[in-house]
Amino acid sequence: MDRRPRDYLGAQHETIGSDILAVLRTLKEPEAVLGAVVAARVASVDPAGWYPIAQFLELMEVLDGRVGERGLMSMGRTLFKLSHESRAKEEATSAADIIFGIDGMYHFANRGIDIGGWKVVGFQPGRAVLVKNTPHHCAMEQGILDEALRLVGAPSRISQSECFRKGAELCRFNVHSRITDHRWHGGRPSIPLP
Repeated sequence: MDRRPRDYLGAQHETIGSDILAVLRTLKEPEAVLGAVVAARVASVDPAGWYPIAQFLELMEVLDGRVGERGLMSMGRTLFKLSHESRAKEEATSAADIIFGIDGMYHFANRGIDIGGWKVVGFQPGRAVLVKNTPHHCAMEQGILDEALRLVGAPSRISQSECFRKGAELCRFNVHSRITDHRWHGGRPSIPLP
């Protein structure tokens, strides 16, 4: 990485193998997109093993160039199902659990020194604002957040008002939902929106 998000050092940053495998599970013809050698290397990944983040970031760049933002969002949804869904089903009952828990999901599947994360900067009925300073592609992480919110019955529209990939220091996600009852707040108090 030539440029890093604000406060991201990324020393010894590794990601869990199931995240890397999400790339294969997203593509109908992985060999056509990644090439036979890379597809075979990815297929040999141990879902519970740890791998340098550079391997995952390189794959996201290939996907961005060949299948675009929609493909990356789809990969994020698949990644959530592979790496986080079973735990989220046991622990999350509201959008608040997902929104305030996404940093924990990130650190469950990533380890290292100063690897960034997520922070909630505003939370109101049906609305939330989060910032992230992870090196992962925004569209992929948007797919994770989208799938996680659907899991708890709080489908939402997610947009970005700031994006690291477009020159900002970090990414700012705006979450809007028609759901404003207990499925949204889960008993958590509001935080004023910025």
